[in-house]
Amino acid sequence: MGKEVTENDKKLAQHCVNCKICQYARKKQNGVIYSLVKFGEKFCPFCRAYEKVHGKKAYETEERNSK
Repeated sequence: MGKEVTENDKKLAQHCVNCKICQYARKKQNGVIYSLVKFGEKFCPFCRAYEKVHGKKAYETEERNSK
């Protein structure tokens, strides 16, 4: 695979992690904001880096082990 994660990718992905809009989309999983993030991730360099670093889309849920 030629998809090596660089330090720059990690920095860009961190912006997505801290983005209030993406955080909302990951938490709520529906609505207008979710739809915008889902559509916009094709164009957003931060969302694309998030997917490359974390192996999932910027709008996918954050897994939590709260049992």
